[in-house]
Amino acid sequence: MIRALTGFSTRSPWKVIALWVVLGLAATVLGQAFVFRAVQTGNAGFLPAPYDSAAALKIAEERFGAKPDANLLTVLVARSDGAPLAPADEQRIDAQAERLSKKRVVMPRTKETMPLAQDHSQVPRVSPAMTAPDRSFRLLSVELTGNPADTGVQETYRAFRESARDALAEDGLRTGFTGGIADRVDTTDAEKTRSTVVGIAMLAVIVLLHVLVFRSALAALLPLLAVSIIGGAAAGAVVGAALLTGIGLSESTPSLISVVLVGIGIDYFLFLLFRFREQLREHPDQSGREAAAHVAGRVGTAITSAALTIVAAFATLGVASFGQFRVLGPAIALSVLVMLLGSLTLMPALLAVTGRRMFWPSRALEREPRPGSAARMGDRVARRPFVLVLASVALLAALAAGVVGMRMDYGQGGGGGERTAAVATAAEIAGALPAGVSDPTSVFVTASDGAALTVERLDGLSKALAGVSGVGQVADTVLSEDRRAARIDLFLTSDPLRQEARDLVTGPVRATAAARTPAGTEAHVGGTAAVFADIATAVDKDLRVVFPVAAALIALILFALLRSLLAPVILLVSVGLGFAATLGASTLVFQHALDRPGVDFTLPLVLFLFVVALGTDYNILMSDRIREEMARPGPARAAVGRAVRHTAPAIATAGLVLAASFGSLAVTPAPSTQQTGFATALGIMLSAFVLSIVLVPALATLLGRSMWWPVRPRPRTQDSDPDGRRTPDRVLVG
Repeated sequence: MIRALTGFSTRSPWKVIALWVVLGLAATVLGQAFVFRAVQTGNAGFLPAPYDSAAALKIAEERFGAKPDANLLTVLVARSDGAPLAPADEQRIDAQAERLSKKRVVMPRTKETMPLAQDHSQVPRVSPAMTAPDRSFRLLSVELTGNPADTGVQETYRAFRESARDALAEDGLRTGFTGGIADRVDTTDAEKTRSTVVGIAMLAVIVLLHVLVFRSALAALLPLLAVSIIGGAAAGAVVGAALLTGIGLSESTPSLISVVLVGIGIDYFLFLLFRFREQLREHPDQSGREAAAHVAGRVGTAITSAALTIVAAFATLGVASFGQFRVLGPAIALSVLVMLLGSLTLMPALLAVTGRRMFWPSRALEREPRPGSAARMGDRVARRPFVLVLASVALLAALAAGVVGMRMDYGQGGGGGERTAAVATAAEIAGALPAGVSDPTSVFVTASDGAALTVERLDGLSKALAGVSGVGQVADTVLSEDRRAARIDLFLTSDPLRQEARDLVTGPVRATAAARTPAGTEAHVGGTAAVFADIATAVDKDLRVVFPVAAALIALILFALLRSLLAPVILLVSVGLGFAATLGASTLVFQHALDRPGVDFTLPLVLFLFVVALGTDYNILMSDRIREEMARPGPARAAVGRAVRHTAPAIATAGLVLAASFGSLAVTPAPSTQQTGFATALGIMLSAFVLSIVLVPALATLLGRSMWWPVRPRPRTQDSDPDGRRTPDRVLVG
């Protein structure tokens, strides 16, 4: 089937190119227009129903009208002259709040919003909250609906912010905005220039690497163009599938898919380009179309196996209990399948159309290249494999030792971010009120005996919660309209995003709620701290399930591809060492050197999937070439040396490109994204330059053809490839 696809693509290249351009552009436009309709906001909705915070969220929605896409923000209002608020000032603030709650905010149409974007014009919910004990400010609670990542929702917030600021300024009052969407918008504005610069720099690095390697503008730009078209189609397919199935994507899924597809797409194009150049050098009389057909059919098998490894790894997330993982896995798996289809059709078609012009104006096709660093590395691996194995394992083990004492950080803030206006407003509020005042922890009580709830009936619970150490203030009990449910808001003294708040909620708060709930009622604790505490529990369970399942699936694919019992074990052990080394190095950098609370809770799973799956890509490419070279006459050591010489440049270039893609995330202000970018880039570099170019070939040199037991390649001298090149086919012997 692989050769059928690549063969059709090289026979009818213009048809394939035209089809991809039309479908890719259409899917890109529709995907970008509808992506935020397919994205689920928040994290609580991804928790399974049995978790306490998920049950609390359900009560909030059903009994108190809370909306899943609600964006809560806090507005600080103070006198412009810095004087304490007088009763008359409070009356003016409350009057303005009432007017704002009746005024429709129209979403501005800017160049940032897509033509087909959903209209988020709305009437916000605005209500007075509380006044600071020193009367330095009064707080207003505001609710806007919509996905905060949607540029349309952000523009609506900006319009509301300007309207509220102008209205209150007329009364001699200053305003500050913080929480939720206010934090996001301020951060987005602060890092807009940085994001643009980083994006341009990443593209420049990728183009420069291609120019240095191929000495050709076309070979530098065409892979980016092809990957953009295929990536747009893949993203559109994921968004369409989410809308059709009604499954909400997590907010980070679209951006993560983009980074993944750029990396692996260019990797696959590079694998084809290097082999295409090699084929044209060895067969100067062969047409570009014939060479493209031969190369695509040959390399297509390795690319397919590599892509299926990634698909299998991410598909295992479908068994996770945490919905964000369960949605992310199939989404990336689907996008990688689309990229695989493009790699077997669009990329070969482009090679067939361009032919030798792909490498113009370079003259590299006219002569055999001089032995370079790859050839020297191949000779070194062939001559001193045992030393290189020891050195590689020692390096990886030293880095892996950093895992000892590793802690998980389930916070989403954690310092390191921009000092924005929203951050300054939050600090001003925290100076006079409990840290959790703008993001309360809520205890929901429901009547299970059918009797109506009263404030008096819940007075004992409210007082008990107020006595819990770490609870700074308890708000008045709020009853639902049918009096079958009640909400008690707690303002914690610690930031709800920090570990102290999660420990407080999962320990004393939930224990007090369970012990002091009146007979005939039951209580559930919700809010940010409770949600992340439950997420921590869910993730811990998922890691124990996903790791072995993913490893088993990858092993099965390797057994099927390599037709060997020993080689897959070697590859799995090597990428396992790479994973441990990457996680250990990340722990040393972030937890110890930078004194962070720990590594982000998603990092082990993200690293396992990316480093193991993508690292296996490079190992597959190298192992496939080693097996091919061992099917030729001569000793196994020489075969490994040739394999490293021909394959190392492709793996090194692909590793640098993929590391640059992920490394661009390391300069963002969000601590969790920094860790993901740094750790994944490091893992890719270790996979490419240590595992695939050194460790795996060195082990293959030591084991020789027995590495492929029980089906070993045996050299024959009289066969030739279909293109007429006198090389042996693979002859399999037991």
